[in-house]
Amino acid sequence: MAMTPEAKVKKKVADQLKKLGAYYFYPITSGFGRSGVPDIVGSYRGNFFAFECKAGKNKPTALQDKNLSDINVAGGIACVVNEENMMDIENILKGIDPEPEQIEMDFPVQYE
Repeated sequence: MAMTPEAKVKKKVADQLKKLGAYYFYPITSGFGRSGVPDIVGSYRGNFFAFECKAGKNKPTALQDKNLSDINVAGGIACVVNEENMMDIENILKGIDPEPEQIEMDFPVQYE
């Protein structure tokens, strides 16, 4: 049986997680599970992560987006993984953005 495009993305992600020694699993959301939970969740070096895997032009649902946002707000690492970034798992987990945006910080000056 041929793998779906999304299954191929999940496999590439899982291969990298295994290589890194990360703990991960695929949550099943039927029955008592929670809807919108990302496809792969786990822990790497004390950091919780969650990946929503998509293929082609597929985009996450509003509920999936909310779950990813909630995880990020809570201090975890959560994002959509697709064919464009599926080989960047190690960088994502280390918090490295291959093309970081310039962020301006406007802190008030404090004098003693």
